[in-house]
Amino acid sequence: MNLSAFADLLASRGLRLLPGSHAVPVELLVQLPDATIARFTARGTKLRLRQYSPDALTSIVIAAECGCGDHHPRTGPNRVTLSTYAVPVAEHVLDGELLFGWQHHEAGALRLPDASTHFFTLLNQLTASTTEAAAVVAEETRTLVGVA
Repeated sequence: MNLSAFADLLASRGLRLLPGSHAVPVELLVQLPDATIARFTARGTKLRLRQYSPDALTSIVIAAECGCGDHHPRTGPNRVTLSTYAVPVAEHVLDGELLFGWQHHEAGALRLPDASTHFFTLLNQLTASTTEAAAVVAEETRTLVGVA
């Protein structure tokens, strides 16, 4: 499976793969249906999914090689990425050392098809915890009013 096939799989579930994602090592930026951003990384022995608010995305301009303006434009293309100051609103981690006995960098060596199963597992945990949190907030904001 390559990134374009994975993007199609995500689209069939109402998700959008964002630029800046790459397959080796696996790092995915995905826009969720509520417009929040999920960042999935596979590094070392950990698989991590962090959720960010929609305003955590930023665009940076990649400088042209020489920038003289004669044979290259003065500015290069834009690249979408997470802001340096972005703080995750939620995080879920699979510890490969505890779950699978990984010792070194097995998560970073995962191919996209193998990592995608873990991505969807963590995404299900994320959406379940978000749904529970929303129910708790709704319960806490409920006001009882007595009618005489």
